[in-house]
Amino acid sequence: MKRIFRNYPLAVILLLIIVCLSLGTPPQTGLEEVHGMDKIVHFGMYFTLTVVIWIEYLRHHDHPDWTKLVLFAFIAPVLFSGAMEVAQATLTVNRQGDWMDFLANSIGVIAGGAASWFCIRPLLWKDRN
Repeated sequence: MKRIFRNYPLAVILLLIIVCLSLGTPPQTGLEEVHGMDKIVHFGMYFTLTVVIWIEYLRHHDHPDWTKLVLFAFIAPVLFSGAMEVAQATLTVNRQGDWMDFLANSIGVIAGGAASWFCIRPLLWKDRN
């Protein structure tokens, strides 16, 4: 567990922020009037989380274990997002779970993975080849 905090500090912090944002009362900003803003926020949170996981993983591995990367950078964030939607539906009185939020989260994970593969990976590994 200590190794996770040492190697993935930003990912852990983002996970905690996502938990707080998902289970807390959302602030009134006026942006909720923008159609689809909620879905954009969900996409952005999980896109950012996925990119950070990739960056922190690739920094520590010259030859990544693709099974672990798929598990921790794709499957785990999607499952976590589903758990947050279930938690919103069952543990809060002011929030509700939403399949469309889950879809936005999942698309954010996929887009974050694609951006990491095509943009972040080449930048981080440019000196390793």
